[in-house]
Amino acid sequence: MAAWTWRFEKADGAEIRPAVMPEEFTTQGDAESWIGEHWRELSEGGADQVRLFEDMTEIYGPMSLHAEDA
Repeated sequence: MAAWTWRFEKADGAEIRPAVMPEEFTTQGDAESWIGEHWRELSEGGADQVRLFEDMTEIYGPMSLHAEDA
């Protein structure tokens, strides 16, 4: 079964530890629902953008966590 995970980054692409630790998700929809619920906390905690991965494959990103960029 695939694992869907988020990578949390600063604007320059450097990976950071997120303010809210996610789980591994079993579907893309679950992962996207989670980011929709937590993006504000993640942004306030220092993350500027995220990338979504299915196992080791990047599905999309970087996606800004700043409301003005969305």
